[in-house]
Amino acid sequence: MRRYTYALLGVIGILAVSISEVGAKAPQPPLAPQKPHAVPSPFGSREDPWYWLRDDTRKDPSMLAYLEAENAYTRKVLEPLAPLQKKLYEEIVGRLKQDDASVPAKHRGYWYYTRFETGKQYPIYARRKGELGATEEILIDGNARAAGRSFYQLAALEVSDDGRWLAFAEDTVGRRQYTVHIKDLQTGEVLADTLQNVEAALAWAADDATLLYIRKDPTTLLGNKVYRHRRGTEAAQDQLVYAQDDDSFYLSVSRSKTDRFIFISAESTVSSEVRYADAQDPALHFQVVLPRERDHEYQVQDIGDRFVVRTNWQAKNFRIVEVPIGKESDRNAWRDVVPHRADAFVGHFDVFDDWLVVEERSGGLQKLRVKAWQGPREFLMDAADPAYVMGIGNNPETAGGSLRYTYSSPTTPTTTYDYAFESGVRELRKRDPVLGDFDPAHYVAEFRFVTARDGTRVPVSLLYRKGTKLDGSAPLYQYAYGSYGLTSEPSFRSGILSLVDRGFVYAIAHIRGGEEMGRAWYEDGKLQRKLNTFTDFIDVTRALVADKVADPTRVFGMGGSAGGLLMGAVANLAPQDYRALVAHVPFVDVVTTMLDESIPLTTNEFDEWGNPAAARETYEYMLAYSPYDNVKRQPYPALLVTSGLWDSQVQYWEPAKWVAKLRVSKTNDRPLLLRTNMEAGHGGKSGRFERYREVAEEYAFILWQAGISR
Repeated sequence: MRRYTYALLGVIGILAVSISEVGAKAPQPPLAPQKPHAVPSPFGSREDPWYWLRDDTRKDPSMLAYLEAENAYTRKVLEPLAPLQKKLYEEIVGRLKQDDASVPAKHRGYWYYTRFETGKQYPIYARRKGELGATEEILIDGNARAAGRSFYQLAALEVSDDGRWLAFAEDTVGRRQYTVHIKDLQTGEVLADTLQNVEAALAWAADDATLLYIRKDPTTLLGNKVYRHRRGTEAAQDQLVYAQDDDSFYLSVSRSKTDRFIFISAESTVSSEVRYADAQDPALHFQVVLPRERDHEYQVQDIGDRFVVRTNWQAKNFRIVEVPIGKESDRNAWRDVVPHRADAFVGHFDVFDDWLVVEERSGGLQKLRVKAWQGPREFLMDAADPAYVMGIGNNPETAGGSLRYTYSSPTTPTTTYDYAFESGVRELRKRDPVLGDFDPAHYVAEFRFVTARDGTRVPVSLLYRKGTKLDGSAPLYQYAYGSYGLTSEPSFRSGILSLVDRGFVYAIAHIRGGEEMGRAWYEDGKLQRKLNTFTDFIDVTRALVADKVADPTRVFGMGGSAGGLLMGAVANLAPQDYRALVAHVPFVDVVTTMLDESIPLTTNEFDEWGNPAAARETYEYMLAYSPYDNVKRQPYPALLVTSGLWDSQVQYWEPAKWVAKLRVSKTNDRPLLLRTNMEAGHGGKSGRFERYREVAEEYAFILWQAGISR
């Protein structure tokens, strides 16, 4: 860090007291200077004195020096916790089975699976031909590909129909700008073909030589152009297949489950458009399933001679319809298979020759509905726990008579089952091992509702160890997300046991902005109703305290990304309710970011947050909750804030500016810590075990603030 510190001190003398100067005294945090900068909008300008921390090149010496100084300060403050952090890390990693493997799944005559080797960070992707006892073929060894790199992610693998060619997408920076390579699985040779700055979405055509992929805009990072690549040729020769001219849409490409079609899907927050082409057509002539229209979302699969469509047309909570291929645009030809229900949300679905399976959310929990294409047989899979989540597993083929699905609860590790449709026999294929003395009987899970300030009943999942007294003495660790219609599932997390075993109650607040209670739940927590997300979180906390589930002096909150926005808003709205908050890669500078369409992904977010340049009402509403804009002179909870220099989802300067402003605004002495990962992006460190070092750091911070030292 030395060169950055020198540069920073030389330019602005930023550090009030450097770490090396404090000696035995408490370390003093770095103070970022303030420089006049006006952020314009159609509705007036705002001053942002820390705007200078933004550097799109990520090379500015002053900016880098400040981030390094913050990292040094965080290390110094947390240094006394190093033994506890080490203990936590070893405890969390010690629960993992190192030589683990997935349940093999059959596709085009091969059994595919992933496995880990003891002591290694990355999965090995492999297959066996014909039967499970055949010789193993390694497709990609993630450990070999990651060797010598500080970050590595393998994000997509697609095998050609003949089983010979593997296309795979890698990220070695953390910015989700992927590079695609092609490997000959017969010889092991990786071809010279290199496709750069692309999405992790690939589809082979049936000729085993044509690969469809999506190029990203180099500035906004939106995938907006679909190309066809001919194996063995240079990328410069690739042909444009489709260009997306609306920056509010994401693109993806995929092969249909039957292998008959290639799909190009365009998805925005509120609408969809799907194109399809026969995978055996050399010209790959694409036609539209349904033209995009505002507020219509749909997804498509094919089975037999028909398309199966999940749609919210005249169905707020979605429904499933089927329609003969070629008549899909005629809505009079649609036939309901799973009708719309006001009390159940229709989620992802999967098609089989004789069966349809749907992820259905009702009563706040995700279940599986199984329905025969012919005849009256239809049912929900059963579950034994009060809080749980079911999900459709890996079912690559439509033939066969069984469904692979997963089940998890706060006390049940993720479990994989094969369910025979006709006989109803359920076969346990794998339960994720938890090493050590873990016993589900030692824990209690609850699913309850609390009443928010406007009378809305908000679901909450709880986990605690048997013997934990719910008399107002237990510390509380509360998590939520609450955006994009994404649900926070009550699934098993082995890491959280390190807090629960130390007396914590773990709570998941299923707040508005997700889809736990259906589509209206999402719509009631976005745009001009976004404040409901934040007040729901606070109201859950207050209800759990009132019910003596939690010690009011030891309440902790955590959220990441849009959940980090939640933490920032909660810190401003109800700082007195929380001892400490953890905000991972937080989206906290809402208005400035949403005014700038050059920032990656901004335009795709307008229907989630609003466009502050389009209407004064929107601008003022967003400005009223934006965490950065609402920092004020008041006491704040202790804060641990994390960021990634190469983050493509939430730019590093948002948490950096937020912390800088908090430093000069907060009126108490509770710790305020910023740790920026200089070699990673939105997901933090790569590697199976390395990520748990960050979890151990977070838990050590929380235990410190809870007064627990063991």
